[in-house]
Amino acid sequence: MHLHILGICGTFMGGIALLARALGHRVTGSDANVYPPMSHQLAAAGIGLTEGYAASQLDPAPDLVVVGNAMKRGLPVVEAMLDRGLPYVSGPEWLKVNLLRDRWVLAVAGTHGKTTVSSMLAWVLDYAGLNPGFLIGGVPRDFGISARLGAAPFFVVEADEYDTAFFDKRSKFVHYLPRTLILNNLEFDHADIFDDLAMIQRQFHHLVRIVPGSGLIIHPQGEAALDQVLAMGCWTPRETVGAGGDWSATLLAPDGSRFRVHHQGRDMGEVSWSQTGHHNVANALAVLAAARHAGVPLALGLEALNRFQGVKRRMELRGVARGIPVYDDFAHHPTAIATTLEGLRRHAEAGGAGGRILAVLEPRSNTMRLGVHNATLAASLAAADQVLVFAPPDLGWDAGAVFAPLGPRAAIYTRIEDIVAAIARQGRAGDQVLVMSNGGFQGIHERLLAALDADH
Repeated sequence: MHLHILGICGTFMGGIALLARALGHRVTGSDANVYPPMSHQLAAAGIGLTEGYAASQLDPAPDLVVVGNAMKRGLPVVEAMLDRGLPYVSGPEWLKVNLLRDRWVLAVAGTHGKTTVSSMLAWVLDYAGLNPGFLIGGVPRDFGISARLGAAPFFVVEADEYDTAFFDKRSKFVHYLPRTLILNNLEFDHADIFDDLAMIQRQFHHLVRIVPGSGLIIHPQGEAALDQVLAMGCWTPRETVGAGGDWSATLLAPDGSRFRVHHQGRDMGEVSWSQTGHHNVANALAVLAAARHAGVPLALGLEALNRFQGVKRRMELRGVARGIPVYDDFAHHPTAIATTLEGLRRHAEAGGAGGRILAVLEPRSNTMRLGVHNATLAASLAAADQVLVFAPPDLGWDAGAVFAPLGPRAAIYTRIEDIVAAIARQGRAGDQVLVMSNGGFQGIHERLLAALDADH
């Protein structure tokens, strides 16, 4: 069968393309911008790419058009698809019908941490010899790819609450048929499609409703927004993580790089790994619970975590120049920003580093650009010594006013080259640069490293 995928260079739709190709289909696709790393993954799989959304890409007509959620009415290819009566389906629906229906699905949902937890869980299952399939919204370093077919029965999926397609406004995750479900956390986000937290909670409850009674739901102990979701009705056994929960941890290092795991009050063993941050300790507990539900012995799960390498663009060290490490992180919500900075600060203190944290922020997500988080953005950056904000002319709100509570620690820039120049001029050995954006940020990481080297 010939599948043509619209929006193929997004991480999710690119993963769909790789899975369809692995199932033996001929796959082509298009995107507004054909860009790496997904374009490289697709090319390596022999998948033909077209840039743009011209109607001519549907000649000759494919057997099925798979429509990404970035597609809108008015695009020539979408209008041609509808006018010609071509068969079409959303990416999540295609995934459900063609793959997930026959698998034991382990899904990871929540506002933050989905990519890291999904990657961690896939790695633990793989380390245990279960060869899981997966579809993840990032590239786990342990695998080097964002999706693979794997072997039955296990399949790990990052379960996003964003809407499915222009013709299906339900959240993607209602299509995923989870048997094991991790609910990481829940806050207001995606203001471009949700009016308030209650709307998101309703979608999360739709997800809870489809987990079977023989399944398992894992969630934080005492998180109000998720407790309210579960209070709407839950028909599945649950396990909790965090202080007072079924799964808890005792820190052996303040940055979370070493901790002991407890299950129902019993000491089960130690994790000593390359990850940092209290949030990652909580992530590890949820993963151990989910992997245990899939049959992985706890001792083997602990061993796997000790070898977990992390995820690209999640506190990824991009390089060191002039004694200054430059990190890349996907953080694009105030809670994620604060958590990431806290983890970096504790890690620096644990290593004896006395340098400053220079935080570089691009407010790029739809929700950020709408100004929804403006009241909490400055406070989320309080742990940084200096904050450099990229505020292009079309940002839509007054960045100077929003970050004014940080006083002289914050500086606003309308050009990326000025941010690069400022860090090259001010940076000194021992400082740590943390770049936060949910996009490519015009290659700022490489530009920073090159400028630091050149200045030195």
